[in-house]
Amino acid sequence: MAGKKKVVRGEAVQAKSTGRPAGAGAGKRVKAEGSRGRAAGRPAKQTKGANGSAESTEERIKQAARKLFTQHGFAAVRTRDIASEAGINLALLNYYFRSKQKLFDLVMMENFRKFLSGMTVNFQDPSLTIEDRLKRIVAAYVDFLTEFPDLPLFILNEIKGNPSKIAEQIRQEVGPARSAFFKELQAAKKDGRIELDPAHFVINLVGLTVFPFVARPLVQRVTGVSDEQFLELMEDRKKLVPMWIMMMMTTKMPAEPDSKK
Repeated sequence: MAGKKKVVRGEAVQAKSTGRPAGAGAGKRVKAEGSRGRAAGRPAKQTKGANGSAESTEERIKQAARKLFTQHGFAAVRTRDIASEAGINLALLNYYFRSKQKLFDLVMMENFRKFLSGMTVNFQDPSLTIEDRLKRIVAAYVDFLTEFPDLPLFILNEIKGNPSKIAEQIRQEVGPARSAFFKELQAAKKDGRIELDPAHFVINLVGLTVFPFVARPLVQRVTGVSDEQFLELMEDRKKLVPMWIMMMMTTKMPAEPDSKK
């Protein structure tokens, strides 16, 4: 009790000397500390982007992660690298995304699933002919890769660095539809409607549709086409690629020369 009276007298003396009510400074200190606590626990929702516009921190992190994952693959990228690219500290990145794996699944694997779903949906429509399904798949891929031009590079990096993960994702997303479609192609080969092995169908589809986007910088440098002209060429390929593939699939392989002659 004596101790408490001593504190009260001390506060009264301080109030008399400063002219402020007792406890006023303490109240202000508590308020300021509370404000600092809220700021530490809840990061700012928006910051200024490079162009001066308001841009959410979360979106900056996603953009940085997408860029680095695409260029280097999952294994080679650290969360510290992503934070640096986004212009934030590591603690702020961890506030929004608890792990690199979750961030990767959000910004890259989701796009990859969409990429695969274009194949699955069109494979699974038995009411369409093989040629009509091929046209839809090519058109869907060209549109998707035009919107996400870095995705093929990401896939190549992951195939090189983590092939089992990509293979498992493909198996989960398109496995059943792929099996059914392959059986249909094998039946078409058996009754003479197509001539080549069904594996050539997939190789040609991927090579003719995806590779131009992977090699875009080289293609544009060699041919001198602009960005606009390149996209026009890709629109042309929506019609050309299905036609080329069907021509290859229905053309008989040339007979092997007789070595005895």
